[in-house]
Amino acid sequence: MDIKICSRYVREQQRYTKNQLRSLFAYDDVGIEKFIKSLKSYGVLKTVANTAEQKELTDLVDEDVRVMDETAGNDDCYYVFTYVGVITIGNRVIKVYPKYILSESEPLARMKQVVKVLERYSHSEEQIINLFNGDGDNRSFNVLAVILYLLNDYYEYGVYNNTEDILEVNGEGDILWNRTIDDGFAIIEEGRPYYTKLITHRSVEDEMDYFKRLHECILTESSKQLHDAGLEELFEIETISLSDESLEDFGEKEYILERIMKELNVQFNTHRQILLKTLYTYVSQDRKMLEENQGISMFGTTAFYAVWEKACSAVFGNKLGVAIGQLQMKKPLAAGYNKKTKLIDLVEKPKWCGNGFIHEPKDTLIPDLITINEYNGQDWFIIFDAKYYLIQLEKGRTLRGNPGVGDVVKQYMYQLAYSKFLADHHITVVKNCFLLPTENKEIINKGKAKLDMLSELGLEDIQIRLIPADLLFDCYLSRKKMAIEKLEL
Repeated sequence: MDIKICSRYVREQQRYTKNQLRSLFAYDDVGIEKFIKSLKSYGVLKTVANTAEQKELTDLVDEDVRVMDETAGNDDCYYVFTYVGVITIGNRVIKVYPKYILSESEPLARMKQVVKVLERYSHSEEQIINLFNGDGDNRSFNVLAVILYLLNDYYEYGVYNNTEDILEVNGEGDILWNRTIDDGFAIIEEGRPYYTKLITHRSVEDEMDYFKRLHECILTESSKQLHDAGLEELFEIETISLSDESLEDFGEKEYILERIMKELNVQFNTHRQILLKTLYTYVSQDRKMLEENQGISMFGTTAFYAVWEKACSAVFGNKLGVAIGQLQMKKPLAAGYNKKTKLIDLVEKPKWCGNGFIHEPKDTLIPDLITINEYNGQDWFIIFDAKYYLIQLEKGRTLRGNPGVGDVVKQYMYQLAYSKFLADHHITVVKNCFLLPTENKEIINKGKAKLDMLSELGLEDIQIRLIPADLLFDCYLSRKKMAIEKLEL
């Protein structure tokens, strides 16, 4: 590919000026306007006012976002990436790393981990491949997602193949005993039957099969696109070359699509059906990842906070969805409790009382995660809230990046919501804690948040722990639990 690729790292939530983006991605005045307009239209770039206060912030709230014309002056506003992952736009490749990474500007090793975390999160949420980004005039074929799917699928399942079943007499395949007995005759010797003609079965792959060759061609082309974009190392996918053919060798686009549709009609294997549909989409869209003015491709999320919450929930052993009869507590389940009730169902719902009637909505307070662990012969009831914030809680410095008062109040309320359950099961040790990410290697005790009026009711203040994101994500990817004792609550 002759086109020159510009691949750069940017940090989630960092404030960038237009001049910085122009320089970083090597655009002229016209190009940078199109670049900004396109990213904003897909919701991955936001605009905030150019103020001293904004420059110091590491998080973005809705009130900060300003609707501004893309032609605004170079210093009139800041631009903020509200996304984590990889974006390709024309021949520019944007690698957006999480905001907690502060010490590196090109964190390849950490981004490799983030990519794996995004993949596992996507699978756990049962998300299917996102073939298109945006809608209406902004609808764009997500060729990067399709390429990644095809290459990962190849390494797991291999090349598409059609096999021919061959029946032989005394062949080298497996013996079909029913056919052998039904179609042949036996020689009886010493009371045992012997068959002179054994019907055998073997499967032979058609090496020249049209769809096998088409799959190999598209895989080779996809691998080259990923290589040209400089993304094979980030996604840790080896370059493959399986074919010297091009798509043109398989006929006109309409002919290729017609052949795929006919194959779909006779193919009943679920995996092969999905693969054929993906190949159909790849051919029908007829566009490459790194060509100018060809839309946008993305692999990532605008809601990395949800990824952090999911990882914390898995690593610290969330029990909210567990039936209380299955909880391992020192005291047996008290009378009056249904063992099939889940821990989350014990949170009281608000009641709306009219004249002679009561409405009880379905919604109520929902904790992020709760776990029950035994320490020193006692059950500990631990209420966690995973917060994707970068808190500045330092003596002599302005408090920034902290959860709001509503988050603090809710943490107290969760303990209150479970007070009867705790009393009925003689659980006296309750801990409350915010879990925030850090790029440091050790867990940091950052202090606590409190409201005196609620502390005086005997409720636990909310402790603050900064969790090494690398360590937590390692546990998440390897499906291991992190020892809660390490938090020193």
